[in-house]
Amino acid sequence: MREAIHEITQIEDFKDMLEKSGEKFGDRPAYIYKTKKPDKYKTITHREFRKDINALGTELISMGLKDRRIAVISENRYEWCVAYLAISAGTGIVVPLDKALPDNEIENLINRSEVEAIFYSEKYNDIMNKLQKEGTTKIRYFISMDTKKNKDEIYSQSELIKEGNKKLKKKNRAFIDAKIDNEKMGVMLFTSGTTAQSKAVMLSQKNICENLMDIAKVIEINENDCFLSFLPLHHTFECTVGFLHATYKGAATAFCGGIRHIAEDLKDYHITAMISVPILFENMYKRLMKTIEKQGKMDKVKAGIKISRFFLKMGVDIRKKLFKEIHENLGGKIRLFVAGGAALDPETERGFNNLGFTMYQGYGLTETSPVIASEDDKFRKIGSIGKAFPSLEVKIDNPNEEGIGELLVKGPSVMLGYYDNKEATEETIEKDGWLHTGDLAKIDKDDYIYISGRKKYVIVLKNGKNIYPEELEALVNKIEGVKESIVYGKPQDDGDYKICAKIVYDEEVIKEIYNKTDEDEILKIIKEKIKEVNHTIPAYKYIREVIITKEELIKTTTQKVKRNEEEKILLKL
Repeated sequence: MREAIHEITQIEDFKDMLEKSGEKFGDRPAYIYKTKKPDKYKTITHREFRKDINALGTELISMGLKDRRIAVISENRYEWCVAYLAISAGTGIVVPLDKALPDNEIENLINRSEVEAIFYSEKYNDIMNKLQKEGTTKIRYFISMDTKKNKDEIYSQSELIKEGNKKLKKKNRAFIDAKIDNEKMGVMLFTSGTTAQSKAVMLSQKNICENLMDIAKVIEINENDCFLSFLPLHHTFECTVGFLHATYKGAATAFCGGIRHIAEDLKDYHITAMISVPILFENMYKRLMKTIEKQGKMDKVKAGIKISRFFLKMGVDIRKKLFKEIHENLGGKIRLFVAGGAALDPETERGFNNLGFTMYQGYGLTETSPVIASEDDKFRKIGSIGKAFPSLEVKIDNPNEEGIGELLVKGPSVMLGYYDNKEATEETIEKDGWLHTGDLAKIDKDDYIYISGRKKYVIVLKNGKNIYPEELEALVNKIEGVKESIVYGKPQDDGDYKICAKIVYDEEVIKEIYNKTDEDEILKIIKEKIKEVNHTIPAYKYIREVIITKEELIKTTTQKVKRNEEEKILLKL
């Protein structure tokens, strides 16, 4: 089992985490905002954050919500974080909802989870007003993050905090002294997909706290760090690794103003760490390389990389000095990028590391709270997802001749099960505790894990050969002018599959590099590039049919391609 690299603070549940980290980091910044005045920022300390949590939790209990389920839905913001911990650190069970869901799916999940209160931002006023009037849900309290006063049976979150503070002054300790059973469901999370397909994952606070401690054992985050929160907070990757881990370690958080504002936010907030999905980092790296090329500095950068490698062999790291201008363009303070949610292009990871940015790839599932494995401050192999976390065991189920089989995981951060779905729980978790991840992988002699792709997406040819679409997509995506792609198998009359690719091209890049705007000519160029890719792989993996588009692929809110939806459309063509 992997050993810890760093010493940690033991925590039992969210309340324990808030108390212990609050004592250490109370005066440190927890959240930083831009104000309407240029160059003026508002800072909320960890002590102030915890004060708001205690006040809101106290009021929620006084409203009769002890041990009840309460939902939260909004864009990433401070009020979401306060509500999440006010619910979970002493009141009841928190149910984070996907902010991108259409109204009918929001209503469906509210009914499925049987929540009795909901926190929401003004974006959701219409659906909440509808639900309130119709009375078709169990919701007793509609709580607005934006309303300043209680009005028309809509409660104000800020007003509830004020009322809670009054009760705290009168020595009401119902929330502060609340005991938490860390082995019961504390968080209910819906997996991505339509409401009919999505499962409700039951996580305990022990599950999540074990994961927080595992992260801290292998990756150094401290009170001097500032995270840029970009991925939606309802998603376990952002929630555990970003929000809760920053709270645990006394770090600060700034909320990103949107994808177009990332570069600006990195500078303005002096961001030191960021977690996101690979596509964001890959696009950042591509743009960075394109800028260096346009400036005629590529040879200089390549020479710098060779020099820095020479010094690294002697234990001297001069990368930040050598590539100072590049670091300044990304804010000047970034030290850590962590990618998860999909496979990271090794070229991007290697490239950022060569330039003096520490970049790790991690892997996990909602069902495992979420992180199972990652590279870290000691163990790294580019192309791998690192090693399993210290508290976890992993193994390969039924490996083939290449050592590839389904990755199984066992340990304290594995979910309790799927809510109200015993059959799905038993399919996913074996009686002895091993969870089936649904991902195909292999483990090398040094315990590094390599993900091949989703088990259900593998294309099995008539000759028994397996094709992993993600592997081919990684090659296709390296073609200049390709934004993204999806590889799929088209059934043939003889029972075999033709390997096909749908490719999203970048109009600007195609015009700049190839000087083409006509789609037929663009298709011709891309087909030629696909032939070049085919020459690098075995013949049975050849991509034999290509379609192109400039429209983005259908994705989840965390930028994962909805492969099933794409394939349904493609196989009808």
